[in-house]
Amino acid sequence: MQCLKMFFSSNWKSVFKHFFFAILFFSTNANAQSFDDWFVEGNYYTGSILPHNEQISHLITAKPDGFLLSFNRKTLGAKPWESFYNFPDYGFTLHYQNNHNPELGNLYGAFAHLNFYFFNRNLQLRIAQGIAYATNPYDRETNFRNLAYGTKFMPSTFFSLNYNRQNIWNGIGFQTGLVFIHHSNATFKSPNTSTNTVGFQIGLNYAFDHQEPNRRFNSQADNFDTKMKYVISFKTGVNEGHIIGMGQKPFYHINAYAEKRLNRTGSVQLGTELFLSETVKEIIPLLASSFPEANMSVDTDYKRVGVFAGYEMYLSKFSIEGQMGVYVYDQYKVNGSLYQRLGLKYNVTERIFGSVSLKTHFAKAEALEFGVGIKF
Repeated sequence: MQCLKMFFSSNWKSVFKHFFFAILFFSTNANAQSFDDWFVEGNYYTGSILPHNEQISHLITAKPDGFLLSFNRKTLGAKPWESFYNFPDYGFTLHYQNNHNPELGNLYGAFAHLNFYFFNRNLQLRIAQGIAYATNPYDRETNFRNLAYGTKFMPSTFFSLNYNRQNIWNGIGFQTGLVFIHHSNATFKSPNTSTNTVGFQIGLNYAFDHQEPNRRFNSQADNFDTKMKYVISFKTGVNEGHIIGMGQKPFYHINAYAEKRLNRTGSVQLGTELFLSETVKEIIPLLASSFPEANMSVDTDYKRVGVFAGYEMYLSKFSIEGQMGVYVYDQYKVNGSLYQRLGLKYNVTERIFGSVSLKTHFAKAEALEFGVGIKF
């Protein structure tokens, strides 16, 4: 991350200029077949930090801008899922954002991403997950006003939707569109008010192979079972309450659900789960005794039970999972009645999987979960 910081340091806007000249150089000199499946992108963006919480309103003093440098590998149909999803790309992105506020500091990031294409491959949707570095997070002594970032390192997610044209001239193309970037440490440590940036971006791309790739539709059928399956999973991690200085405590989330495979791309889920959080257990008596406006009883039960529906999208051994749930038992009631989860799974075998996921209450993250599960 320090190397990334040095890469974008000083007059970082010159990076975009250098990227432009690098593209011109490659377009006339590159001849490396080993990179035929790859293309690179550079995007400059400017936008706004959304005022989703009044606790960060004093930090939104200017419009942020930044740069995204992406390296992409094309899929050409070697596996059945590639052609079914219209030949997506995968790769990694380096990111820099200048918030133009010394208390909020600046951000550097590294992401893994997937690109999906629509409308004759002219519309590109990018989904990216990675880790970000904040240059000036909260510090009780030196930066107590930064309630957005409680740690130097934090998970980060971004989505972009671009009009994308590749290989217009000598491998050079361009793209322009919208980007949404979320920075939050998932309440790993308080404070964690987080930031959400929405911006307009424009940039150039360069394809190492100047010819249209030979994509092939793979008619080989994936092996999958459409019978109902039953799943048990266990998720854990640590987080901290919204009161700064409480310290990190473990949580345990246990869920059981039924899963029905619809086709080779996805399945639907319906289930229930139990939430056991040591942070919630500790904060209840504190709210009851010291914060009368919270209207919390010392006898409030810290356990919560939810029911949820979800969808899982399969990408070879990996899958992307999204769930929406509602608490059917929750005496704590601080976060509202609805919760969401977005996660990534890796299927070790047909029955056993590992996962990492983010549990949220809309814009407010509660927990970064690491889990294992088994299917029956």
